[in-house]
Parts: sequence; C-alpha cells; structure tokens
Amino acid sequence: MLAVLVVIARVAAGLGAWTVARSFPQTTGTLPAEGLDRAVTVQRDASGIPTITADTGHDLFFAQGFVHAQDRFWEMDFRRHLTSGRLSELFGESQVRTDTFLRTLGWHRIAEQEVRDLPQEVRAYYEAYADGVNAYLAQRSGADLSLEYAVLDLQNPGYAPEKWTPADSVAWFKAMAWDLRTNVDEESTRALLARTLDPERLEELYPPYPFAEHPTIVGSGSSPASAGPAAPAASAAAASGPIGAAGLPEDTARAIATVDALIGAQGEGVGSNSWVVSGAHTATGEPLLANDPHLGAALPSVWTQMQLRCSTVGPDCPFAVAGFSFSGLPGIVIGHNERVAWGFTNLTTDVADLYVERIDGDRYWKDGELHPLQTRRETLKVAGGSDVEFEVRATGHGPVVSGLTEDFTAIAGTPRVGLGTGSAERAEAPGAGTDRLSGEYAVSLRWTALDPGTTAEAIFRLDRAKNYDDFRAAAEKFDVPAQNLIYADVDGNIGYQAPGRLPIRGAGDGWLPQPGWDSAYDWTGFIPFAELPRSYNPPAGYIVTANNAIVPESYPYFLSRDWDYGYRAARITALLDRKITEGPITADDLREIQADDRMPAAASLRRAYARISVEDPKVQAAIDGLRDWDEQNRADSSVAAFANVLWNRVTALMVGGGSTEIPRDDQSRFTVFFAEQLRDPGSRWWRNAEAGITSRDALLERAANEAYAELVRAQGSDASRWNWGELHALTLRSGTFGKSGIAPVEALFNRGPFPVGGGSGVVNATGWGLDEGYETSTVPSMRMVVDVSDWDASQWIHLTGASGHAFHPHYTDQTGDWAAVRSRPWAFSAEAVSATTRDTLRLEPR
Repeated sequence: MLAVLVVIARVAAGLGAWTVARSFPQTTGTLPAEGLDRAVTVQRDASGIPTITADTGHDLFFAQGFVHAQDRFWEMDFRRHLTSGRLSELFGESQVRTDTFLRTLGWHRIAEQEVRDLPQEVRAYYEAYADGVNAYLAQRSGADLSLEYAVLDLQNPGYAPEKWTPADSVAWFKAMAWDLRTNVDEESTRALLARTLDPERLEELYPPYPFAEHPTIVGSGSSPASAGPAAPAASAAAASGPIGAAGLPEDTARAIATVDALIGAQGEGVGSNSWVVSGAHTATGEPLLANDPHLGAALPSVWTQMQLRCSTVGPDCPFAVAGFSFSGLPGIVIGHNERVAWGFTNLTTDVADLYVERIDGDRYWKDGELHPLQTRRETLKVAGGSDVEFEVRATGHGPVVSGLTEDFTAIAGTPRVGLGTGSAERAEAPGAGTDRLSGEYAVSLRWTALDPGTTAEAIFRLDRAKNYDDFRAAAEKFDVPAQNLIYADVDGNIGYQAPGRLPIRGAGDGWLPQPGWDSAYDWTGFIPFAELPRSYNPPAGYIVTANNAIVPESYPYFLSRDWDYGYRAARITALLDRKITEGPITADDLREIQADDRMPAAASLRRAYARISVEDPKVQAAIDGLRDWDEQNRADSSVAAFANVLWNRVTALMVGGGSTEIPRDDQSRFTVFFAEQLRDPGSRWWRNAEAGITSRDALLERAANEAYAELVRAQGSDASRWNWGELHALTLRSGTFGKSGIAPVEALFNRGPFPVGGGSGVVNATGWGLDEGYETSTVPSMRMVVDVSDWDASQWIHLTGASGHAFHPHYTDQTGDWAAVRSRPWAFSAEAVSATTRDTLRLEPR
C-alpha cells in the first residue's frame, strides 16, 4: 500500500515535463555510436517513421537496433522479461505465477538454441543489432531511456537494464506463436465441456467449416496432386476410471489470462486478412497486395514501420526493404523490397495438442512401460522478495502444464480424450492388463514452438527475395508461427505458400486432448514442404486468405478442424468479384474493402426477426429497423448498435439456462451455429429453463426486450442517438503501467476511447467478446496496400504511432486515421524518402 501511495503522490503530482520529455530520442544532428564501422543516416518523415541508410549489413542492423531502442526500449525490455519468464524481476511477487508458467514453456531457452543454430551470416546480423541496442544503452539510463523507468524506480529502485542479446530478439517469435497458437484454447474448452455435454451437443456447438458456402484459399488443383497418405484411423481403448487432480493454488488460475493480456488477447478477431490481385484486373496492369494482421490491441502497437536501405545494394549489402518490423527484432517482417512484396495471415492450422498423461511419481506411462520424467530446476529472482525455486517436469510430448492453469488442471482431474472423430471418452488406459497402471493424470503440451526452429533466418531470406523461388525458400524456413504467405513481384506474378512445421498425427486429430500413454496418438512427423498447399498465378487472378480453410476436404493431410468459419474470406472474395466486374481495380479499392463493416450474423438475425412481434412499440420499432439495414457495422449506425446488442442477448439465452457454462468466444462459429439452429424451430437450443423459455419465438422476443433495455441504459431512450462506434470504442492501454489499476498512473500511458466501426468476423475486424462488453479488444494492427507498379504509390497505416514514449507527438498520431480506415502515403524510393524527410540524424563511429 505504501508503494502505491508513493507512486500516486509522486507521479500524479507531476514528474514534470522535463521527466516526460528527457527520454525523447534525438532525431537531428550527429550522434556517436560505439561499434559502428561507418556513418549511417537516419531520415524520419512527418510521422516519425525512419529510413536507415548504411554502407554495410553490419551497420544497417546495428543502426536498426539503435533506432528501435531510441523509440521503444521500454517495450523491448519488457518483452524480453516476458519471453524469458523474468517479469518478477521487474514487478515483484505479483508476477511469480506468470513467470512459472512461461519458464515451464522455456521460450528463451529454445531461442538460445535457435541462435546457436543460425548460419554465421544471419547470426552476425542479430549480433550487430544487439550491439546497436547496447550502444544506445551505453548513452542513456533510467528515466533518460523512458518515462516507465521513472515510475518503475518508485517501486523497484536501482533496477538497470542488462545488455541486449540475440536470444532476446529471437524469443519474441515464441510470444507471437503463443498469440497465434490456434486451437489450444478451443481444445481445452471442449475437453471441459465434454465432461457434461453429450457428443452430439458438443458437435452442434462446434459445427464443421461450411465448405459449400465459403471459399478455401487454394483449390485441389493448386496443391500437389500426390501429397501422401491420410492420417490413420483412431485406435480403440479399454476403460478405467478417472482419477482426481491435486488442488490448484489460487493465483495460478490466472496464468494464461495474464500472459494473454501481456502479449495480446487470444480471442475473436485474432487472425488477419490478406489478398493479392494480378495485373489482369488492376488499373496499372501490375499486381496489388493488401494485408491487415489482426492482433490484440496494444499501446504502443506491436509493429514499428521502417525502411532499411544499403547505400549501394549488392552482394556485400543486399538490402533495400521497407515495411513493418517488431521492436527488438532485426529485419522487416512484412513489406516489400525492390522486386517482391509479401503479406501474412495466421495459418490457423492445428500445431499444438494436449496429452492426458498417466504420472506415477517421477515417471510416466507409455505403451505399458514406465519412463522417467524429464526435470529441471528453475529459479525466479523476485524484486523486493526472496528467490522462488520450482521444478519443471516434462514427458516425451512436452512440458507438464497441469497445475499451472485452472483449465489444464481441471482436464487432468476429470479427463476426456479425443479418439479422432470429435467424440469424447474418459481417459482410458490402452490394451490388455492396463488395470496394473497406477498414478495420477496430468496434462502435457506438444507444440511446434517448443522445438528449435528457423524463423529467425527466414526473415532475412524474405527481405532479400528476388522471385517466387526465393520467396518459397524463405517460406520453407518460416516454421513458427505458421502463416499464410502471399506474394507479388515486379514481373507480374502473384502467389501463395503455406509454410510452417505442420504435424502429421497418428491416431486422433487433436480436437480433444489425446491419450498420452499410447504412442499411436503421437505425431509421426511433419508434412514435407513440397507437399504443403501453394498457388502461383491462379486462373481467377487473385488469392484471398482470411484464416479460412486452406484446402478442400480432399487434401490428404489433416490440417485442422478449427478454421475461422470463412465469413471474411467470402466477403472479400465477393467484393473483389464486384470490383473486377465494375472495372480495373485500384489501390484505393483495396483500402475500401479493408473498411468493409458487414456483420456476419446480420442476415440470420434479420431472417430470425422477420416475423417476430413484441408488445412494446419502441422495441418493435427497433426490430423493424433491421429490415432496411444494409448490415454494415458503421460507427455512426444506430441499427448496428441494436443488432450487436441483440446478437449478444440471443446467443446468451441460447447457451444459458443449463448447468454447463458455455463460453461464446468465437462469433463466427456462433454465426454458423445460429444459422443451423434457425432451420430447426424445435431445437433444444431454443429452450432456456432458467429464463422460463420453451420456444424459439419466445427466446427471440426475450432477447429483443433485453437488448432494448440494455441500450436504453447505455445510450438513452432516443433510439436515433444510439451509436455503435461509441459502444464499441477502443481504449488503447499500455500493457504494463497502463493496466496497473492506479488511475493516475494509467492516465499517463493510456489513450482513448476512440469510436470505431467493424466488429467480430467483419473484414474491418475490430473484435469484441460476447458477454464481455462491446469494447474493441482485437484490431487490424496495421493496414497496407502495396502497388507493385510504383512502390511510392503504396499506402500504409499503423494502430498507434512510431514512438513508444508517452506524450511524444508520435505516440498515437496515426490512431485517428487508423480508426477512420484512412491510409498514409508510403515513400520508398530514395527520391521520395528525401522529399518527405523532416528530420535527419547522422550516426557516426566513435
């Protein structure tokens, strides 16, 4: 309490403009930098976006590290403490459980191995980047680095950042893989639901992808004709009863939720849109490429915009690349160079499985035999407290995660396992004589991100790619997180490649936790890269990816059952077809598609309420408004406000009223579920015993009355003044002190609210959680449209701004344009960059 009072007294009373501004970076004149070989130029435009020009690759990435540290070092320092499970060193005992979970997964340990495995040239780039960061740290410390250090010093006096290392950079790929981990949460949820819901009901809640209505990314002709055998059928198992789990420490239950909050919410809206259009359909006769990755809202945004340019592009310095980077990571992750452009969306393939294990002391059962658990001791340093030691245990599948989170522990307590078709059975011991097995159940995690990978190398291959073959060679190295990669080049080609390390399963399909004691359910390998889906110059003249199913059901390898349900992909495809019919497509046309606000559930809602009448004329008027609605979730729309609140109430009544709490975490899935139930007026989902509802019409009427009353409470009784944008507004919160719970401190770092349109499952994917309020929680973290015919005609926008310094002019200076789905010009050529330069800094060797 005393520390809180000190923070409030000293921060809220005013650390002063000098304390705030002292950490702002120098952007003009000359600065020495220990470790540079030659001088480097850093030009910044009106948005503070840097273009770095250097003579050598070493100096280029050294300068990138220096500039990232100028703009975002607190974010970088926080991220490395997160990925290494060392948040307790910053914030004390409150983060011990989070660190325990993260240290169990061992992200930083794996990153260290990946750095050791890098080719010498690539490792040298990471080392140069780290040297650049450290050169900046040699010049500044404490509040001179960032305002956050002034606040941190009040509760953790004496903290000083250590030197940056290449592993600190590489470990961030693990955090992004966690954010995009696909179906671990769904698998956990289904396992818990399977304890009380029969298989038929569970299948209804998780309907299959609607292949007949929504597109796949590539057709059967786009992937290799012979891609190997399909996954084998599930094996049978004999019964034995479940064994209860040990108790869960009270604060452990929040571990995953805390990690999600720190990295980015794993919820509806996390995904992405990207598409590429060939010159056959464009006004310029050359390809156009659009991309807007959807991630948890963050301040500052997860991305930084940047250009990296060798003064003379050649074998000794081969880079001329611009786009979006991560602070703390060298290179450009998404963007274009002088010849090719590329974009990403989350592949949403199933690359993680939970295994129910039989543990007997310090051993675990596998195929009727006991094997020793792998163990290691970990020590957490705790600011203001004593060290905490704990043991990490692992089976051959991966770390044991039960006991770390409430869901994983509950699964171990009363496990249900999947046997390959979505059915759920109690955890069972395999084969004859299994009554001799002893011990308790536990849950382990098999996940591709927990194996050393090569994504750290792939970034530099992408940055230097000159053609589709180079692009595919880079994609082969981009294993975690698995992403859909789209492509365009100056020769007029467009393409797609599914990269990643995608598992081949034995028995089972990972829809539910697998029996860990039976090797039949183990992964048997990974899909060969040559047999992964791809497309090159398809006849349609465009490629759309929006986390939808990649291939038709005829594809011989199992990829996932947990695709996004394809509403965004279908809508983008329909809009592209319309634009093609109307005439040649322009870059502005693609930006307009990015702004599309059509609500996926709108058509079903309108159909459901077409014949519903209620007694209250004001409620009836709101229902009648749905009839002429264009189904767009525009920010200024009163009908959109009613439709979304109505959608929330309808789905809550459908899955409420029983003994099982059913989460509504995927609105696209619930849109399919709702449409299917509408076809059956007698469906049991229309009955809600707690609310006294026994029919579909009664449920719909109750939902309308509740929605109207909720909106009156929120925005008043004048329906014409209802406003979706304000109800759905985005508040940008710093992931550290912006969520401290201390209002004066939060006010230093947070910004907003900003009214926005869009919604969950919408192309303009501003996601929100059903029954969690309507505030935007996931966002298009950036938007770009690349014009291959003229790189300088490309456009981009960022959620926040270039700077991570609170009160800096570029802290949130792009947010207004982002919320309005406006873009800014993207200068690339040396001439265009010079014409837009506002500040020039020269870094010189000391």
